[in-house]
This record gives sequence, C-alpha cells and structure tokens, in this order.
Amino acid sequence: MEFQGFPKAGLVFLEQIIANNSKAWLEAHREEYNRVILAPNTAYVREMGEYLQILVPTIHASPKSTQSLFRIYRDARLHPTEPIKSRIGVIFWEGSGHRMQSSSFYMHYDPFEVFVSVGIRNFKPTLLKTYRAYIQNDARRRELHTLLTTLQAQGYQLPLPKYKRMPRGCDKSDSHSYLYLMGSIYAYTTFTPDTVFHSEAIVERNFQIYQAMFPLHQWLYTLTLQCDTNADTFK
Repeated sequence: MEFQGFPKAGLVFLEQIIANNSKAWLEAHREEYNRVILAPNTAYVREMGEYLQILVPTIHASPKSTQSLFRIYRDARLHPTEPIKSRIGVIFWEGSGHRMQSSSFYMHYDPFEVFVSVGIRNFKPTLLKTYRAYIQNDARRRELHTLLTTLQAQGYQLPLPKYKRMPRGCDKSDSHSYLYLMGSIYAYTTFTPDTVFHSEAIVERNFQIYQAMFPLHQWLYTLTLQCDTNADTFK
C-alpha cells in the first residue's frame, strides 16, 4: 500500500474504541482496524523510514508491533477496564538498545491531537544514572542546555523537570543544574489532525520537524552509547 495520509475513518475508529473499549469489540471490527489503522500506519513507517535514512542511515524502521509500531492492546493487568489503546504511536530509533531507551523520532495521534517529538521520553534507572554522570562534564551540560533553549526559541516545547532533589555531588549553583532534575530529554510539538495529516504531505511536515531536532537526537544517541539501555525491564 502506498502511503496517502492517515484516513479520517481511522480517527472515527479511535473514537469508537473510546466508547467501546473491549477486546470483543475490537475482534468484531478487526477488518476495519486492519484497513483504517494498521494499513496506513504500516505504509507510513515504510515511507518515513526512507526519509529518515537521509539523517540516520541505520535507522530502525520496521512496521512490526515490536518495532516501529505498538500493540493495540494494553497490559490487561494494568488496564482492566480499558484494554485497547485509543492512541496510535509510531517510533523510529537509532542504536542497539531498547527502542524506548534510545533516541527516537516519535509520533502519536488520537482523534484530537497529533504529537511529534525527538528524544527519550522516560529515563529508566540505568539510563538515568548514565545521563547524570554524563552531564557532569561541563561542556556536555552546556551543549545540552544550548540545544534545548535553541529548540524552545524555535517554538518547540520541552518537558518539565521530574525530580525535586538534586543528586548527591552535583553543584546546585551551576546555571544549568536543572538538567540533573530531568527524567527525560526530548522536544516536541502538537497540532490537531488537519488536511496535511490526512494526506501524504504529513511525511514531509514531520520530517522537517525531525530535521530541526536532529542535533538533539545526535547528542542523545552519543549518550546512549555509554549505557546498556537493555538493562532495565520493560512492559
């Protein structure tokens, strides 16, 4: 299938999941799911993967549920009343580590919002420890601060610090000490689903966002090379 945009019928389908969140409902509508969700997302992964090879020749871009796509089912033990996801995520990443602990080019969407980001959205303990040690180097800390403030000046958004207590041995008086309190590093933008989202032009739009954020990706990729990002447990 050639990618032609994300169909409006896909957003309608996600709205129906919100109202009918059960495995039985999804199984009864499996053909529709395959047509309006799985097929266009598979085509998008292939198309965007080719674009991203311009920036990262070794980018991971495979339309499988354990690779660039995600399972539609949540862990029923954690979400017994809402076992089906009503938000669709797509991820492309660089490196040999776990996809969620690698610097990635990411997008998710639901009927109301499209979220596009570059970075790592949650540091597991192993990567958090490595990150904090990594930025004890003054030059690396300044470089990260510059990257983040530059993206912010371009209109992109950043996550807020996650932690309140400064790690032991870190200089609280340093002008960039806030970086030690971060539990993730990424930049993002959001927009409502529009005519571009429903056309093949969404690939070019997202690629331009990824390109603007590419220096942040490079910094984070270098960070992950210092760490075994498969060391933590993932669900």
